[in-house]
Amino acid sequence: MRQPATRTAVPAQSSGPAPAPGLDDFNTAPSTEAEAAMLDCCGSHRWAQRLAAHRPYPDLDSLLAAADEAGYDLAPADLSEALAAEVSPGLHDTAPHSAHLALRAAHAAYESRFGHVFVMCLDGLDPAEQPDQVLAGIRARLGHEPDQERVVSADEMRRLARGRIIDLVSGS
Repeated sequence: MRQPATRTAVPAQSSGPAPAPGLDDFNTAPSTEAEAAMLDCCGSHRWAQRLAAHRPYPDLDSLLAAADEAGYDLAPADLSEALAAEVSPGLHDTAPHSAHLALRAAHAAYESRFGHVFVMCLDGLDPAEQPDQVLAGIRARLGHEPDQERVVSADEMRRLARGRIIDLVSGS
């Protein structure tokens, strides 16, 4: 199942040229498995195929650089496909009902304006701060023009994909 668009784990950076623990598995996996793993990181088939096709990667930094490059090369249809695979960020079940209603209304307004779910990478933020950051992000980005918001959404997708790749190859 697709991870929510609000990752909370703080990504660890590669400490050198040695492969990350799961990188060897990714590099040697059958093409269909490698592509499926990348689809869990970003829902664009073209992006996932490109990363799977260019294996092996000598280290995590090389894989992340390739992911960034593939992300910058996404055609509008590829970005739309990736955004369609995302899940709107939500709140923990124990959050007040009023907070759930406010967030649901904000997501609905965003999706109505832009035609896709709101994505935002929350790496490094305390979980208690995340609901406020999501609501503030939606409110701020509702003021964007559609072309400007597609650029911001693409950047957030790249950030999300990077974090998911780090989690994948580090076994988090």
